Amino acid sequence: MLTLTDLFCGAGGSSTGAVSVPGVKVRMAANHARHAVDTHQANHPDADHDCADLSQVDPRRYPRTDILWASPECTNHSIAKGRRRGHGAHNDGLFAESGTDEAAIRSRATMHDVPRFAEAHNYRAIIVENVVDAYWWGPEQAPGAAFDAWLRTLHAWGYEHRIVWMNSMHAAAYGPAAPQSRDRMYVVLWRKGERMPDFGKWTRPAAVCPMHGRIRAIQGWKTTKMCTPTRPWGRYGKHAQYIWRCPRVECRNTVVEPTVRPAAEVIDWTLPAQQIGERTKPLAADTLRRVRAGFAAYIEPLAVPVEGRDGKRAAPLSGPLRTVTTRNETGLALPPYMVELRGGGSSHRAISQPLATVTAGGNHHGIVTAPDLVVPYYGNGTARPASRPLPTVTTVDRHGAMYGGSVGSVEECRFRMLEPHEYAAAMAFPDGYRLLASSKRTEVLMLGNAVTPPAARDLVAMVSEAITGEELPLANDQ
Repeated sequence: MLTLTDLFCGAGGSSTGAVSVPGVKVRMAANHARHAVDTHQANHPDADHDCADLSQVDPRRYPRTDILWASPECTNHSIAKGRRRGHGAHNDGLFAESGTDEAAIRSRATMHDVPRFAEAHNYRAIIVENVVDAYWWGPEQAPGAAFDAWLRTLHAWGYEHRIVWMNSMHAAAYGPAAPQSRDRMYVVLWRKGERMPDFGKWTRPAAVCPMHGRIRAIQGWKTTKMCTPTRPWGRYGKHAQYIWRCPRVECRNTVVEPTVRPAAEVIDWTLPAQQIGERTKPLAADTLRRVRAGFAAYIEPLAVPVEGRDGKRAAPLSGPLRTVTTRNETGLALPPYMVELRGGGSSHRAISQPLATVTAGGNHHGIVTAPDLVVPYYGNGTARPASRPLPTVTTVDRHGAMYGGSVGSVEECRFRMLEPHEYAAAMAFPDGYRLLASSKRTEVLMLGNAVTPPAARDLVAMVSEAITGEELPLANDQ
């Protein structure tokens, strides 16, 4: 049995993923927030718990375990806050007359608790989770310098490391992934001289290459201002820092898309939603703009042949109409889509994607169907179909669901906010997971701060295999 300490445990996503690995037990969990500790204790009653400011805790207060999982506060590392990257140091000593945010400095300082605990307990393996921007922790004149110094401290205490850049929608090595696009940095450390974890086995998702069929994809890093193949950093996506490629050269390492789960899986379509045109309080102008943009992007009508001969295909109405015959044999179809309400990298996506695109076909009578969308209501996000993964769940509820169906205009589409249990499902928490909070806002706060259990599951399985030498099988579709 391997034991694990979960520092900055939050609502328990990392622990939930860890205990799904055979032979792993959470021995100790700690966090500063009472509601988070209460939630963790309710769902992991066999672990010991402490509600404390970990920067003030003597590491020897906690039991020694084999593995340390740590999720230091990420809020003040992320550029999502609208601030420039930087260490946040001030010029005038303790009084900070330069106006620097002392809370931001204290937040980033939680990273230093990891080497303190490593020094005291000499863990067999350590996994540190944070936002990708934590890689550039340091002053503006030397971005990344503080992070590099932090790594050197851990090296001094006898560890080697590798950084895993993982999107939660691709963490499917030991089971299903999360239906949410969520990029994070995971620093995996192990003792010098001991077995190195098999990163190739556990961090390469399955995909299909047009030439080679089913393959295990490799990350293809772009060369940008802050990223090179020799110093990789960043997020997944066509407009981000890396993509996935086939490992075979015969196809010139063609770009591939790993299989993902759609947001449509976690949206509760039985919940009522009001027609946009009937709302007593209209949607905010920016939200309505995203709805209309998603509606326009994903509902281009299709001319659908409904007469049964082979060789006839649906075609967009932006092209010429197929040959008109003496029979009424062409119907009209519109695909469904999703809209994001706040922030994020898009405003609309199909309902068939992880919290994104699910398309709907027309019928023999040419009924027009609008797509289901996920819509953000704040920031610069865009709507996206529910057939794609849900955009990143943050600490505030920022997504709405726009229901598709037979409609004649945007105003006839039905719209509502996502509920906490839908966000929990997007994070891939198990059904029935208890969130002990006094409000929906606090529930969403805990979920947005959490680790997706599939990411923790795969990485803990990886280090568990390295520590014990006992091989663990990959999921069937890997």
